[in-house]
Amino acid sequence: MAEINKVTISIDAMGGDFAPEDIVKGSVIGAREHDVSIILVGPETRIKNELARYDTRGLDIEIEHTDEYLIEGEPAAYALRLKRRASIALATRLVKDGKAQAVVGVGPTGGVVVSALTYLGTIEGISRPVIGGNFCGLTPNVVLMDMGGNIDSRPDQYLDFAIIGTVYVRSLLGIANPTIGLVSVGKEEGKGNAVTKEAFSLLEKSGLNFIGNIEGNDIAAAKANVIVCDGFVGNAIAKYSEGLGTSISHWLTGELAGHLPEENLKLLTSKLLKLTVPADSNGGGPVWGVNGVVFKAHGRSRYPEVARTIENVKKVVQMDIVKMIKDELSKVKSKMKVIDV
Repeated sequence: MAEINKVTISIDAMGGDFAPEDIVKGSVIGAREHDVSIILVGPETRIKNELARYDTRGLDIEIEHTDEYLIEGEPAAYALRLKRRASIALATRLVKDGKAQAVVGVGPTGGVVVSALTYLGTIEGISRPVIGGNFCGLTPNVVLMDMGGNIDSRPDQYLDFAIIGTVYVRSLLGIANPTIGLVSVGKEEGKGNAVTKEAFSLLEKSGLNFIGNIEGNDIAAAKANVIVCDGFVGNAIAKYSEGLGTSISHWLTGELAGHLPEENLKLLTSKLLKLTVPADSNGGGPVWGVNGVVFKAHGRSRYPEVARTIENVKKVVQMDIVKMIKDELSKVKSKMKVIDV
């Protein structure tokens, strides 16, 4: 595959808790450090005022003007019907029109996903987008699929999660034959509800490196590289990880106060938070299964996370992850057809 010489990324400048200030600052840093072209989508005057605070000489940064953008709490599908030129929708259309190779949204997840579905659609054979990736710095070789995109998942969607997770770990983490574990209430094959039992059967036939059911305590022990579950469970696991890291940090502060120099204690608790909160450790990650490169960053991302997201986007575009998923999907489904026959 010929490498794309310079990646162009469209970014919703109005998404997230710290927009547009941190989105613009992170975009400037990302453009400079990673040699990408940026199209910032949002109100032109506000974006220009933010850009004026930085030295942008030699950087390829454009503005796509719109006064419309989503507000946290709005029903995404309804809001996007009313706001046809909402910044996330316009940023996604730039990918559809070939003016950008990827889009980044820091705002409401629903807006990012609905825009992706509306303008890019899903890869053939995958019914719904998947939100997933590394969720804990303590387990850098473990990814969670799904983390909230699909609340009530069918058994065949669990298989999609496993395929996408396999491509993620193989291509981005460099693990040649990733192990896959299905979250359940016991390790035995017969454990779980009706959906997970059927998903177990599909995964067993897939030809993927499926190791069977795993329990919650196996996740932190990194018993599998790809953790498969529906978005309801996955989101709870990820949020629990975040909350636990925060609680332990507060506990350590109280327990070790007076026993360690204050500066050392702050470094320790800060490191713990970075290892347990995805936004702090990773930047944004892809919305998987979409027929194009769409990244969703955490709503509270500051400029360093925005810049890291841009780095991740460039890597995914140049590796052509979308094609990798299509190829893996075709291989697994073909194998399963042979088995069924």
